[in-house]
Amino acid sequence: MTASTTTIYRARRIVTMNPSRPEATHVAVREGRILGTGTLEELTGWGAHVLDDRFAGKVLVPGLVEGHSHTMEGTFWRYVYVGFFDRMDPDGKVWPGTKSIDEVLARLQQAEAKLTDPAAPLAGWSLDPVYYGSRRVSRHDLDRASTTRPIGVLHASGHIMNVNTRSLELAGLLRKGVEHPGIPLGEDGLPTGELRGPDAMMPVGPHTGFDRDVLACDELGLRNFAKLCVRKGVTTAADLANLLPQDAVEMMSRVTAEPAFPVRIVSLRRFINLTPRQFIERALELRAQSTDRLRLGIMKVVADGSIQGFSARLRWPGYYNGAPNGLWYVAPEQLRETFELALAHGIQIHTHTNGDEATELVLDTLEAALQKHPARDHRFTLQHCQLADAAQFRRMKALGTCVNLFPNHHFYWGDQHYAMTVGPERATRMNACATALATGVPLAIHSDAPVTPLGPMFTAWCAVNRRTASGRVLGEHERIGLADALRSITLGAAYTLKLDGEVGSIECGKRADFAVLEDDPLEIGAESLKDVRIWGTVQDGRVFSASEL
Repeated sequence: MTASTTTIYRARRIVTMNPSRPEATHVAVREGRILGTGTLEELTGWGAHVLDDRFAGKVLVPGLVEGHSHTMEGTFWRYVYVGFFDRMDPDGKVWPGTKSIDEVLARLQQAEAKLTDPAAPLAGWSLDPVYYGSRRVSRHDLDRASTTRPIGVLHASGHIMNVNTRSLELAGLLRKGVEHPGIPLGEDGLPTGELRGPDAMMPVGPHTGFDRDVLACDELGLRNFAKLCVRKGVTTAADLANLLPQDAVEMMSRVTAEPAFPVRIVSLRRFINLTPRQFIERALELRAQSTDRLRLGIMKVVADGSIQGFSARLRWPGYYNGAPNGLWYVAPEQLRETFELALAHGIQIHTHTNGDEATELVLDTLEAALQKHPARDHRFTLQHCQLADAAQFRRMKALGTCVNLFPNHHFYWGDQHYAMTVGPERATRMNACATALATGVPLAIHSDAPVTPLGPMFTAWCAVNRRTASGRVLGEHERIGLADALRSITLGAAYTLKLDGEVGSIECGKRADFAVLEDDPLEIGAESLKDVRIWGTVQDGRVFSASEL
């Protein structure tokens, strides 16, 4: 297709998310942008065109926007997958889940037997001990896979790592007297091998195969992540916590600019290893390096940890099973200075808050910062924000924040939240999508891949049904309708990234970004939304078929 050619695509149905024309049968595209939607007769008014019928039997929706994921999902597939649930890799192979600690160790042992270098580390990912009851994985467990090579296994949450004895030895941590809130000790006074939070994990990283920033990706990982995006209908994806060193920025700029790269990446620099002032200075530097397919300059702060990992910060009465409160990942004074500087320089901040105590801290801090630096359209966004109650949503509305909730948790950990982490009542309010919409807080929903698999249609299914893995409906009054769920994975997510003027709906002037579906989500219904088959994507007018990856 030449730059001046107009192509009109015919589809079985086009769901536009444009309130003035919500459905159409044809869409006209020129130079990677949408000329308009409507009937063929209406669109021929744009002049000479090519009629393309390849989607005549399919359904087009706006290119799905994954508002919170991590490109490291592509890199992690080079490690050993030990998650509880079956999972598809970038090439379409489905890996069966590991249903016990013994199965985890068996898979690690199989991978270890294939390593030819006796000193090479063994790295695994997506470990989920909460499914094994109160039993925690220890260094002695991982020693069953090897006592001579270092082993590191990252939890599904990304906030905790388990290592074997050899890894602790190499990191200088196999000793008594270690005093760190993220390094629990056994009865012998030595670390158990469970490391909670980035400070605790950092010393073992170079020894366990996580010798690079585990929240970044390399070139192959970025390409693999893009494959996953096409398979799931995603044309814009947020990479929500990258360190973005300059060499990585240059690599990502080069790869995303390739003619065949199929997704727009919005990469956020995480607040770590910098002062607040250095953080905002880096934001300004990054923003100046943005390109069409690599958007930079939005920044990420992590306030606390993971609920199922018991490292999130909860208000009274704390954890249902009596576990001690979680970890703060940022000091209040650092958060205050960061927010004030960001507002003063027009930098958008997305803040991870899992527990409601962390959400309260962020709202208090933002309220004070806005008094010093008022901003009409800052779109600061609370990410996850899983335990927020109705009063906190009202504060979000008053302060002008957005929220990006995590309804996948209902399926993957809802039963554990109900029985173990926060108890029945608070579990029913987790990821309160209906309350957010009723309060008028701009809403997006997300997968946090690789914490859960990338797949906005599955995320929408979770928000509509709120069903746990055991089949329990967890919080029926927080279910949202199908139309609201589809909006949350298109325009809603685009809004939180300040991209709603470019993507998120199919209408004149916007990017020609479409998810191409084999099934009609409006016909298949809420119960089967997760089963919608995805043919591929159109991104900036370029067609990508999942079957040809």
